[in-house]
Amino acid sequence: MATKASKEASFDGKKYARRLSSGPGVYLMRDEQGTALYVGKAASLRKRVSSYFDARPKIDRTMRMVARIRSIEVSLTRTEAEALLLENEWIKSLKPRYNVLLRDDKSYPWIMVGTDHEYPRIAFHRGAKEKRRQYLGPYPSASSVRESINLIQKLFLLRNCEDSYFSHRQRPCLQYQIKRCTAPCVGKIDPTDYAGQVEDAMLFLRGQSEKVIVRLIERMENAADNLEYEQAAQFRDQINHLKQMQARQFVSSGNGDLDIIALARLERSYAIEVISVRGGRSLGQRDYFPSQAEGHADPEVLHAFLGQYYRERIPPPELIVSHKLAQQELFEQVFATHSGRKVRIQPRPRGHRKQWLELAGRNALNALHMRTVESARIGKQFEKLAELLKLGETPGIIECFDVSHTSGHKTVAACVVFGHEGPLKSRYRRYNLKGFKPGDDYAAMGEVLSRRYRKLQTEEGNLPDLIVVDGGKGQLGVAVEVLADCGLGDIPIMGVAKGQSRKAGYEQWIRPGCRHGLQPGPESAASHLIQQVRDEAHRFAITGHRGRRRKAVVHSVLEDIPGVGAHRRRALLTHFGGIQGVRKAGVEELAGIPGINQQLAGRIYKALH
Repeated sequence: MATKASKEASFDGKKYARRLSSGPGVYLMRDEQGTALYVGKAASLRKRVSSYFDARPKIDRTMRMVARIRSIEVSLTRTEAEALLLENEWIKSLKPRYNVLLRDDKSYPWIMVGTDHEYPRIAFHRGAKEKRRQYLGPYPSASSVRESINLIQKLFLLRNCEDSYFSHRQRPCLQYQIKRCTAPCVGKIDPTDYAGQVEDAMLFLRGQSEKVIVRLIERMENAADNLEYEQAAQFRDQINHLKQMQARQFVSSGNGDLDIIALARLERSYAIEVISVRGGRSLGQRDYFPSQAEGHADPEVLHAFLGQYYRERIPPPELIVSHKLAQQELFEQVFATHSGRKVRIQPRPRGHRKQWLELAGRNALNALHMRTVESARIGKQFEKLAELLKLGETPGIIECFDVSHTSGHKTVAACVVFGHEGPLKSRYRRYNLKGFKPGDDYAAMGEVLSRRYRKLQTEEGNLPDLIVVDGGKGQLGVAVEVLADCGLGDIPIMGVAKGQSRKAGYEQWIRPGCRHGLQPGPESAASHLIQQVRDEAHRFAITGHRGRRRKAVVHSVLEDIPGVGAHRRRALLTHFGGIQGVRKAGVEELAGIPGINQQLAGRIYKALH
């Protein structure tokens, strides 16, 4: 059940709180524009919400928030545990200004094992999962997934190629030559033996290395008894590799599944390091930098992090944390419900676990130091840039635009955003451009700037303090006109043109109304910043253009053919190994695909030729 206070010029929080239920629930505070300020949960909504409006002293951050409250929404829950789950759902979707936020927008990385195939492949995976395949994870980072896949290929020789590539091989690829695959594509291994390799790999990834070693010892002895000494030697090498791996990565005296989570603070900034261990094997570590944490106590920041971090992840049976939580039992109850097993949170570990927690804490503090140094370096670059361009004040946000196309076709424009923390990738945007003469870079730049800033004005988004366009006087002139039309002529703007030598660092900076351009040179800190921003815009634009071009190749030849839907397109591309294979096929070969009759095969052949 949800209720909402009326939006008034002055909000009477005390009066509103008296009408609330004394049961558990979640509350959402909004300002005059309806923007989310804060999301919280409470065992008693009435007591918790009224505490914001009583006479007791509060920290400045809370006082500033309370002064902006114009409405409150609440949602009742049956238990406080349900309130904790709902609180993190709302925080994730609304991103309120006064909540501690975990900057982790990507889906989590997994290892996928394609068990729907006779010869399963192992691959990196993000996004939605299919029931017919198996997934292991999630892992703390993409690099830890790739390291694990690399290790699996070395130890168990599983394939990682796409099914379309696998089905059209006539001889082993390089992976077979360097002993990373057993070449099932050309029948170098029996399906039963390959299935044994897959099972070993799955046991290893689940932390059951000892069981794998026992299985390999049995195979080695059987091979030796059958005088297959070369195969026995291969099993021996696998066993040695596994034992070395255990010696390097074993964490404690038992096979443990745990996450080690340490928080570090440096002045007003926080870093949290997570080390994931499964079956006694470290899966890797990752640093997180919560935003909007200023003014919160260390345990409060860790509390907010845990709720958001395990919102989609399955917590292991044990969590080692650096600070004692005020609601530890509640977290254990929620995590146990989420994972289907008992979860223990340990803030005061001993022995090996204590050493790992201390190591995680040192790593988090080191990451924070590195981030602070990098932020200071970028801040100085911004200052030098303001000095060179004679700006009134140091810019806080830079937006840079670049356009990419091939002979004027499939034009894509990119906008990248940089702040004093570096690239702000959540604010990057790509634009598919059309409606002008192919190859007209001036028109393309005008369209992307118009679309960008008209939308920002409509949505009341954050405008930049400096705009950079990749191009010379022509692109800059168009940009100045567009900004003037949008009523944004007061935003500083510059163009970056390639110098005569076309070498990095020797670009020419062009400003509106200036007869002579600037050329700071490769030694300038400001030049380094603009190079980085411009190169990132170019990378982002060309990546989008290549994706659009690849999509267009498939779309133009298959999607426009009547009777060829998504299922038949997939069947064609899978069977023939791609669009080139479909082009080479005759009518009879096309008609041999399930679901494609002679008449449709003729239509496809005619469209492709």
